[in-house]
Amino acid sequence: MLTTLRQSIAHVLFCKGCCCGRTDRGKPELPEEMLKSAWAEGKLNRTVQLTISGCLGPCDRTNVSLILTPDEQIWLGELAGAEVYQALIDWARECQVANRFVPLPSILEPHRLHRCNTSQRPLEVVA
Repeated sequence: MLTTLRQSIAHVLFCKGCCCGRTDRGKPELPEEMLKSAWAEGKLNRTVQLTISGCLGPCDRTNVSLILTPDEQIWLGELAGAEVYQALIDWARECQVANRFVPLPSILEPHRLHRCNTSQRPLEVVA
């Protein structure tokens, strides 16, 4: 198995694709520069890796984010507003200070997105 010397507590991917962050299409802004600046100033990539990605899907929700940890995948959707993004920045700082994954702030709970079918029932086909 391959490993890397750049191991982190978590990896946060923000979608900036066909829908997410597309203010020209009436979607909420993805404050990319704010996020990059906060990560650079706090040297947060050492503990919580930041990636601004292309489309992560699902495109029926906007401003999607994926947080990867050694134990789980946390999907967030409908992210909008400075308060929500600041909460993610503050959370990354807390992880850095604690040197471990800390629970996400409660402001993000309404944004949790169930991405995968965990039931035993067949999927509905959406056209």
